[in-house]
Amino acid sequence: MYHLVRPLFFRFEPENIHHFVTSLLKRAHRVAPLAAAMRQLYTVNEDRLEREVFGLKFRNPVGLAAGFDKNAEWVTELGDLGFGFIEIGTVTPMPQPGNDRPRMFRLKKDSALINRMGFNNQGAEVAAARLRRLKRRGGVLIGGNIGKNKVTPNEEAVNDYIKCFDLLFGVVDYFVVNVSSPNTPGLRELQEKGPLKEILETLQKRNTANARPKPILLKIAPDLTDPQLDDIIGIVNESGIAGVIATNTTLSREHLETPAPLKQETGGLSGRPLAARSTEVIRYLSEKSGKAFPIIGVGGIHSPQDALDKLEAGASLVQLYTGFIYEGPGLVKRICKAILAGGQR
Repeated sequence: MYHLVRPLFFRFEPENIHHFVTSLLKRAHRVAPLAAAMRQLYTVNEDRLEREVFGLKFRNPVGLAAGFDKNAEWVTELGDLGFGFIEIGTVTPMPQPGNDRPRMFRLKKDSALINRMGFNNQGAEVAAARLRRLKRRGGVLIGGNIGKNKVTPNEEAVNDYIKCFDLLFGVVDYFVVNVSSPNTPGLRELQEKGPLKEILETLQKRNTANARPKPILLKIAPDLTDPQLDDIIGIVNESGIAGVIATNTTLSREHLETPAPLKQETGGLSGRPLAARSTEVIRYLSEKSGKAFPIIGVGGIHSPQDALDKLEAGASLVQLYTGFIYEGPGLVKRICKAILAGGQR
């Protein structure tokens, strides 16, 4: 069904059609029979899909990655499309418009996207207030992906992460520290050992001061070298955070069918071209660390087999973004059914 309407959707500018479709989804969910029909069509209710990871129970291991619902506007509606968890954000302390448009581009020949959004969001206070008002989660867990404002110097970045952490603590189930987006100038410099360790240890100290601390994860870039990945393993173990999300978008433009100048647009590349590298990073982290921490696998999942590959490589959970846009909501159900058919744990 989705593949019949996708050509029409893809005639429109990506951001415009995103807002149109999500607004349509929200309006449809105001009609109770339509909302029930969507849950019936897309959700797989099966105890064998449940996963307990970093102390949380997920109804299934397929989540929606950050970037789709930046401001926690469609959590209930997206949960009714079968996701086991929704990651909001990236959220920054203060609202910011992001980079100038156009800032998202479809590479249809490669089933890929290039984006340079730049953490456009309404700010952590707005997201937190919206989540507090949420009437129904339907068993869907919520992650809060947090970042720094563009105008905040790197030497003060830790303060931005603290502000987001404090504002969202009572309304999300886990946190993701995003230092790997290529679209905020200088942000990836925070992946270096010194600044990264400071941010994670500061947040974890603040976290463990709470009676019920929340899992904190680190989202990393696929462009890290093996020595840098070794540093990541050491920092995760030393800081005591819960795990890693592998991976964010890539700066690489290798092996693309899309010609220039489109493939040379500035920004992070996501979708099918990222599948092999993200799986490679997952396998490296899992094997080199001795499976010391959970990994959420994301990057290039466009089919059930792509998801199974990441689980086999060492991921405990997976997330969709570009694959969800290209393949539609039915992909979540197909992955869940493939996991059940394969007895994957």
